[in-house]
Amino acid sequence: MKRYFILSPLLFVIVLAIFVPLALAQTGSVKGICKDVDGKPIAQAQVEWVGVDNGHTYTLKTNNKGEYFSLGVTPGKYNVKLSKDGKEIYSLNGATVGMDETTLDFDMKKEQARQGQGLTPEQQKAQQEAQAKAENERKTIGSLNDKLSAARTAEAAKDYDTAITALTEANQIDATRDPIWFELGNANLGSIAKQTDPEEKQKRAETAVTDYQKALELRDASEQAKKDPNNNATLAAYYNNLAQAYSKSNKLDDAITNYNKAAQLDPTHAGTYLFNAGAALTNAGKVDDAIAAFDKVIAADPTKAAAYYWKGVNLIGKETIGKDGKATAPEGTAEAFQKYLELDPNGPFAQPAKDMLASIGASVETGFGKKKAAKKQ
Repeated sequence: MKRYFILSPLLFVIVLAIFVPLALAQTGSVKGICKDVDGKPIAQAQVEWVGVDNGHTYTLKTNNKGEYFSLGVTPGKYNVKLSKDGKEIYSLNGATVGMDETTLDFDMKKEQARQGQGLTPEQQKAQQEAQAKAENERKTIGSLNDKLSAARTAEAAKDYDTAITALTEANQIDATRDPIWFELGNANLGSIAKQTDPEEKQKRAETAVTDYQKALELRDASEQAKKDPNNNATLAAYYNNLAQAYSKSNKLDDAITNYNKAAQLDPTHAGTYLFNAGAALTNAGKVDDAIAAFDKVIAADPTKAAAYYWKGVNLIGKETIGKDGKATAPEGTAEAFQKYLELDPNGPFAQPAKDMLASIGASVETGFGKKKAAKKQ
């Protein structure tokens, strides 16, 4: 717990009188000029001095001439970093600040030349090529991020064609980035609902399938992706959306296969992926398979209320009509709807669940799964 103390005005004056002169006597100053590889001033940059021993940090800003300056810097060793717009340009460890003025300039042109000293012509060429490659990579990533951002903004506005155009342009810049293909699949998948021509709907669903497959192919081949601790979760999301695209293109078996892959890769969200499989089977009229799928959802996540409701809906689809014309629902139907109401009594399916219970002559009970009190003898 933090404790706060209040000094009386008189004591406050006394404290200042004792310590301020001492503090000023034990500080130094730092200054410098920052220039880029073309010799131009690096304006509005940040020069951060982080104390190695004393823990003090000073963040200074360069002016339009690339100059920075500060008084009152506690002596000691510092690690110094030059950055602009959140990107590090250069860093230096072990700079010493004394009780006088310390000058530390950043000249990227000289630094670049210094790094090349002592190298063979082949090594210098390799270094230059590596630097050029790094710069090209930086520019490429910047361009791709701009396209991706524009696409996501368009998707949020349901302007899928604009998103598809932006992402196609991104792939023309560099077609080896799996997130771009994944987002292109999302745009094509989202655009299906806005189409009126059945052939166009099918075409876009199949295109989305191809996009997601390309994203998976690239990610599977990426050594960098394999080092990502969240790689399985990302792959699961890719398989889930691929399954949705298969479902939209009327390839139910492929859809279920990929929903199951997603659930296996990401057990934490298995309930969601298996629920999607159950929904696809329900839409396709595969009642028994849908019931089995929702049972898997319930096993993975017993609190997922909607799984009980849709299990009940599918069970209703198996009701039989007796000779007396009375409908009989399969065992477990009432319990499924009652469990839904127990978990989500005011949910979107609350009234339909009650109506279903009434249709099979069952009462609304929200104590499903609880032990009933024993009857008195």
